[in-house]
Amino acid sequence: MKILLIGGGGREHSLAWKIIQSPLCDQLICTPGNAGIAEIADCANIAVNDVAGIIALVQDENIDFVIVGPEAPLELGLVDKLTALGIASFGPTEKAAQLETSKGFTKDFCTRHTIPTARYDVFTELGDAKAYLDEMTAPYVIKADGLAAGKGVVIAETKEIALSELDEFFSGKFGDAGTCVVIEEFMYGHEISFFALSDGKMAMPLIEAQDHKRAYDGDKGPNTGGMGAYSPVPGFDQAMVNTIMADIINPTVHGMAKENMPFVGVLFAGLMMTDEGPKLIEYNARFGDPECQLLMRRLKSDIVEILLAASLGSLDKSASPEWDETPVANVVLAAKGYPNAYAKGTVIKGVDAANLMEGVQVFHAGTQRNEAGALVAAGGRVLNVTATGKDIDQAVKRAYSAIDDAIDWPDGFCRRDIAKQALKNM
Repeated sequence: MKILLIGGGGREHSLAWKIIQSPLCDQLICTPGNAGIAEIADCANIAVNDVAGIIALVQDENIDFVIVGPEAPLELGLVDKLTALGIASFGPTEKAAQLETSKGFTKDFCTRHTIPTARYDVFTELGDAKAYLDEMTAPYVIKADGLAAGKGVVIAETKEIALSELDEFFSGKFGDAGTCVVIEEFMYGHEISFFALSDGKMAMPLIEAQDHKRAYDGDKGPNTGGMGAYSPVPGFDQAMVNTIMADIINPTVHGMAKENMPFVGVLFAGLMMTDEGPKLIEYNARFGDPECQLLMRRLKSDIVEILLAASLGSLDKSASPEWDETPVANVVLAAKGYPNAYAKGTVIKGVDAANLMEGVQVFHAGTQRNEAGALVAAGGRVLNVTATGKDIDQAVKRAYSAIDDAIDWPDGFCRRDIAKQALKNM
């Protein structure tokens, strides 16, 4: 089978790493890819939002199966166009992808289908949004309705800060993504990332991970796309999986089908584990990044077989995936300055040496080769240093050892407290 993988981040490198292990994969092409993906697959320099270019590539290369990694091509209707051409693809349609591309849509959907979530309202006028703050108590959660690369959420500790943030949202802080704003109550608890596959009719649970979204240690600084993660999460058991599937995932799959936009793809549920039980923070319509890297390292089953079954509507005939219970940690190395301004083109050394260390697998994100063939940074989040261990403590220590003892990149930084909460509970 000739497979095309869309994307060029750490998520896609881990997917590519797993896809080429499948006996179903005869050739893997990735667009646009990165320096790490180029070592294991063929890469085509086509941007993820160039739908016409991707369609042309699919036709020219006689692609059998397309796997969509990031959210942008989903919002642009790539899957709809592939389906119209009779090409098998993994990912939701443009309408179904609204579960990620519009937070307002998802919140209203939750209300219609009695899915537990935070109290909220949706606004397109600044004055109405400011007035709603009088009905809430601090801290306030303010979200851009549309896609903002994981950065469109602000938690305002005071009303004064919330009012200022609303001014910025409606003045274009997040571009078109912020022309509609969701204001939510702040939920207390701890966050969990939970993943499931849907074929439009039913859902299959995958596993959970714990993400670290803030840029700096102690959960300080601005939100990012994710600075690290670990899996499994201590204390997360089968009873919790059953609750999440019954109260959140299954009602979502059935509700989307009932509303004539069946969801085919990954349901990535960002959940708040509250005293009242799990509540949905938001959905993503694709694998998470940096969580996907953990899933691919823990997955023992054939990823292509599973994703193909979901795309063909036959999850009911597919065996549940098998997972390695060995803990995995992922520490993200980002360019100094991220998620704000950062330099590109800085040289990175030692990745090959890191990959030789016990339990370590480095997945590239924002990387490329310069004219001299050196590995250089080409994005904000640049490397994902994953490591396994007998427990989370050993996994984290191995990841940091690879960063400190093997990788040489003075222009990068990472959080130093990944999995700290899990380590406290050990």
